[in-house]
Amino acid sequence: MRDIIIVGNGPAGLSAAIYAKRAGRDVLVISDAPNGGGQIATTYEVDNYPGLPGVGGMELGDKFDEHAKKLGCESVLQRVIRIVDCGDHKTVVTDKEEHDTKTVILAAGASHSKLGVPGEEEFTGMGVSYCATCDGAFFRKRTVAVVGGGDVALGDAIFLSRFAKKVYLIHRRDEFRGAKMLQDQVMAIDNIEILYDTIVTEICGTDAIDHLVTENVKTKEQSELLVNGVFMAVGIRANIDGIDGLPERDASGYIIAGEDCVTSIPGVFAAGDVRTKQLRQVVTAVADGANAVTSIERYLNEQ
Repeated sequence: MRDIIIVGNGPAGLSAAIYAKRAGRDVLVISDAPNGGGQIATTYEVDNYPGLPGVGGMELGDKFDEHAKKLGCESVLQRVIRIVDCGDHKTVVTDKEEHDTKTVILAAGASHSKLGVPGEEEFTGMGVSYCATCDGAFFRKRTVAVVGGGDVALGDAIFLSRFAKKVYLIHRRDEFRGAKMLQDQVMAIDNIEILYDTIVTEICGTDAIDHLVTENVKTKEQSELLVNGVFMAVGIRANIDGIDGLPERDASGYIIAGEDCVTSIPGVFAAGDVRTKQLRQVVTAVADGANAVTSIERYLNEQ
């Protein structure tokens, strides 16, 4: 019987593992990703993690992983398919075996939706970004595009306008879905240009992006748009859709939990990008890992 099973080996999961091992708990990390770090492992450079400006994403993920392993944290490469609430304990069912534990931390992270166009995978981290607050400062005084029409896309365009020389906001429809207040702000910013009824069909460049191929969905006319970067804001989903027995979730699929990471199922906690929260960043994920273990200590002491 484990004290804690952590589902996911990203920043939240590994932070939780570190805090749990330091508390003397018997911990197992389960993930279907062979390398630690989650999304940051695919990020070329992380410039907003305190004390490590410009660190490579894979390097930072490796550091988290090494720290957990140095403390003796065990991990297995398996895919979780079910959480069974057995009252005084939980059973985590994977595609290979079953694991009994007193508590569970769900820290499987989230994934950004992709356009699925040529060049997107090739230039991820080399001009294609899914996080304006992470990477916006790299495009100071340069030309960028934001793809999307919801609150995130509008907010990203506003944020990027502070750094970039020019921001193209590309939306496939003729009106935005985002909040009217955000729309009004976008309309009032001189260096934001809106391209309605437009989609991106290809991302082009050599060593980095130099232009996008766009198409007007009504006229079918294609154009080349000269940009140094493109920020995708077309959706994000928690990586828990294939797991049964989850706690209560909101309309967007995130597990409902506050800063204490407590969920609707006693003994099951949610940390990092899988939970409802304002900001999904490495620094908030790491904080969640620590908070989840603190809540578990309280929970176990009360049993």
